[in-house]
Amino acid sequence: MIHISEVSGKWVRDIRKFIKPNKTYVAKVLRVDESKGHINISLKRVPRIDKTRKMKIYKSEQKAEKMLEKIAKEQQLTLDKMYEEFGFKLQEEFGDMFTAFEIAAKTPDKLTNSGIPEKWVKIIHEVAKKSIRKKKVKIKVELDVKFFTGDGIERTKKFLAGLTNKYNVTIKYISAPKYSVEKVSENPKLTQKELTKQLTDAISKIKDGEASFKIMEEKR
Repeated sequence: MIHISEVSGKWVRDIRKFIKPNKTYVAKVLRVDESKGHINISLKRVPRIDKTRKMKIYKSEQKAEKMLEKIAKEQQLTLDKMYEEFGFKLQEEFGDMFTAFEIAAKTPDKLTNSGIPEKWVKIIHEVAKKSIRKKKVKIKVELDVKFFTGDGIERTKKFLAGLTNKYNVTIKYISAPKYSVEKVSENPKLTQKELTKQLTDAISKIKDGEASFKIMEEKR
């Protein structure tokens, strides 16, 4: 039960503008009345950062349950049975199932060490490995390059082609002398570090010209 005064910090004239049917919300439990079977909750007392974090966990757990359903179907068992076999245990040991599946995809031994039966660990590992894929991030660099010779255009083309071939990057024209250098990676921090070194290296070898670059925001 949520009182209208706990819906929003704003004046609520029409509650339907704040709460929609069949939609999931993050709320704070204010009190529990077991005798009446009531749980009083509040939407307005949940900080935005907590809403984002909790919703992310909720969506991750939905993905984890989908993986659990997949295992249940393959083993011709019910979802409830899967929770009894190892689902609840994963939640207890790792905080939530999705974290457990992420760990299982890389280091399944950690599940074995936590008391999950070996027969289930192998199955969880295979399903997690196929189902969980790292998000790829696009590292974007704005590059300024110019040459002071009569064949400057040809030299620029050669320089950019060298970057593309050697470092497997995508280069797009912005407006002379600016170009966009892009690279997609599952490890953005490492790729950004490598790309910075590679560009610095390439620029240091330029003759009769100059270049500079700056890292732009990561595009997810």
